[in-house]
Amino acid sequence: MARIIETTYCKRRIIKMSTEDVISVVREYLRIVPKCADIDTARNYLSDSVLYIPEDI
Repeated sequence: MARIIETTYCKRRIIKMSTEDVISVVREYLRIVPKCADIDTARNYLSDSVLYIPEDI
């Protein structure tokens, strides 16, 4: 499960991802973006999609 880490030195949060989280994101990417898509096509497909990463409770 992903974990959000609050940082005190900047205004960004860090998301710590497990191996399973990374595999899940890659699997979703492969499902959304067709094979042989160039970078601009991939960006267009991904901009129309939402990816969720579960957070540890």
